[in-house]
Amino acid sequence: MLWRAVDEHGAELDILLQKRRDTAAAERFFKRVLRSCPVPRKIVTDQLRSYPAAKSRIPKLANVKHVFVKAAARVNNRAENSHQPTRERERCLRGFRDPKRTQAFLSSFGPIRQHFALKRHLLRASLYRKQLTHRFDAWHRFTELTQNPPCF
Repeated sequence: MLWRAVDEHGAELDILLQKRRDTAAAERFFKRVLRSCPVPRKIVTDQLRSYPAAKSRIPKLANVKHVFVKAAARVNNRAENSHQPTRERERCLRGFRDPKRTQAFLSSFGPIRQHFALKRHLLRASLYRKQLTHRFDAWHRFTELTQNPPCF
């Protein structure tokens, strides 16, 4: 099962691939997200019963509001919509085969995708092109450094 933490702006905070979707798996994921992110004001999940059970086991989440969304078709749900790029990628590859390699790929793919995913509907075309050019320049500088490290 694919677990994904997304903030209120749609940016991916963390991703984890696990075999099960039970309380222990949910608890592991909540703890993993809390290690790298501050305690949220609100958690929005689908109606799976393991979420409230896992939330009750973690003291940091005791006062956090928990909202359930209806997991139905054509519902504008940020958590479900954040899975779309991964699902598209999975269809192209005919499924991920090795869970460890899938986790490694998804952990690196998320931040890279976020770097290039601008909120196009909020920007003028000229500003969008300018920001995307800056981001590609930064990406090329970074990949050039990793491919050709400087010799000292």
